[in-house]
Amino acid sequence: MTTRQRHIAHLHLHATLTEDQYADIIELMSGITPHVQAVPPNAVQLDLTSALRYFDLSPYDVVQLAKMRLKALYDIDSSAGLAGNRMLAAMAADASAPGDTTWIRDGQAADWLHPRPVTALPGIGRATAETLNRYGLHAIGQIADLPAATLQRLLGAGSARLLAERARGHDPRPVSPSEPAAHLVADLVLERDCLDPAQHHRAVLGLADRIGQRLRGERQIAGRLALTVRYADRSSTTRTRGLSEPTNHSPALAATALGLLTALGLQRARVRAFAVRADHLLPAGSAYWQLSLDPGDARARAAEAAADRARRRFGPEAVRPAALAD
Repeated sequence: MTTRQRHIAHLHLHATLTEDQYADIIELMSGITPHVQAVPPNAVQLDLTSALRYFDLSPYDVVQLAKMRLKALYDIDSSAGLAGNRMLAAMAADASAPGDTTWIRDGQAADWLHPRPVTALPGIGRATAETLNRYGLHAIGQIADLPAATLQRLLGAGSARLLAERARGHDPRPVSPSEPAAHLVADLVLERDCLDPAQHHRAVLGLADRIGQRLRGERQIAGRLALTVRYADRSSTTRTRGLSEPTNHSPALAATALGLLTALGLQRARVRAFAVRADHLLPAGSAYWQLSLDPGDARARAAEAAADRARRRFGPEAVRPAALAD
């Protein structure tokens, strides 16, 4: 029995979208294929495999149909990538000029990938790229041709295995329908109006930690955080910031939330309540993690997983960050 060739399209929308507009576009694309996944803040991925017979068109022509509907109904221009998996389709879209479509056909992935810089692969950060460049590894093809043992000595076993799979164009992730407007909120109403910046810091840190626990418990990751501060006079201020990469790692969430707090410059403001909102949510298994050469990051994530297990067994207050200890 042969496996049917997948055809995945990644459409980058050249527009700034509200949540309602984004939801409308997901619904529009669902008229082409039921397998549509939001890629916040302004992209969608479509698995066209089952739609080709219905439309009796080539994969390329179905992508053009999707782009024409976006232009006709919403006046949105788009660029697109078309390939056999999600990673290649996204990379092809990144390589496409506005209005163009890049199609990586079956059997062409290696030739298309090999001359491209290693930084074009998802999850390759500056530190990893610098390590590879020091050893003369600048192109994806060089990574694909490198013996596994050599790459493991440079990056460690886990990172090397993942990077080698990406360099060879492998990506087994399915296109999973998801709602772009999903969000999680953690809030705290203070017992009395608070002037103390240290207490403000402690409150926001605790809310970010709660958001991280909920995200991990629901197997989701967040792409953006918003901090809302409500004052004694009942007015409020909200600031929003995108995360450097989607995550459910509490220290990363806390750093972003505290950065928003610092940017507000509250000083001696009388604060009544705080709320932290995480949105641009995705299933944890659907997104790439940036490769890290820092062993401390792996230890921190392992400790976080152990703390989550302890909370599930002994209750939510069983383990708390040291900064929140009484």
